[in-house]
Amino acid sequence: MTSEPTKKKPSGLLSFALDFGPLLIFFLGSRFGHSDTDPVQGPLAGTAAFMVAIVVAMIVSKWKTGHISPMMKMSAVFVIGFGGLTLWFRDFGFIQHKATAVYLLFAAIILIGWLRSKPALKYLLEQAYDGLSEEGWLKLSLSWGLFFLGLAALNEIIIPLLSNDQYITVKTFGLPALSFLFAMANIPMLLRHGLNLGEKTKEDNKPDL
Repeated sequence: MTSEPTKKKPSGLLSFALDFGPLLIFFLGSRFGHSDTDPVQGPLAGTAAFMVAIVVAMIVSKWKTGHISPMMKMSAVFVIGFGGLTLWFRDFGFIQHKATAVYLLFAAIILIGWLRSKPALKYLLEQAYDGLSEEGWLKLSLSWGLFFLGLAALNEIIIPLLSNDQYITVKTFGLPALSFLFAMANIPMLLRHGLNLGEKTKEDNKPDL
């Protein structure tokens, strides 16, 4: 009988690089690939770089931690699948509305699981919320499902208001920052439902008799 490969939790710096490195590569690719005569060239260069970066991130994750998280796998499917369509259509409008489609797909996956009392986030995020109760996972799923619906609506609102370059900047940095703030806003609710932040209790600190 073969044993399963050991899973290691990535360090803070490695985790940050795996999560946000591909996004940074997308932004840099879009900037350096920018053309004054072809507004689509920058986003296409960024998309191609993003596709390569997400594959590299999975390889590094497997090498350094022994596994690839379900969330990273699903993100790779979206990035490569929609990225391929982006390169095929070569249309900036598709690039803009593609984000809406991705947010709606995430919302659908999460909310369908919530309706079935099977929180998809519990599988996708693995050990990200240690100790969280089943009720907590369901509340978190509802919260994020509605948030992704809100992001889809917000994306459609800002499309006609921003220039192409402004849109790429907001999509790359603004929306992820908004997601981070939303995640932080959920912490008090998660703590009420068993979230363990790794703090030791007084009993844990007592010496053995």
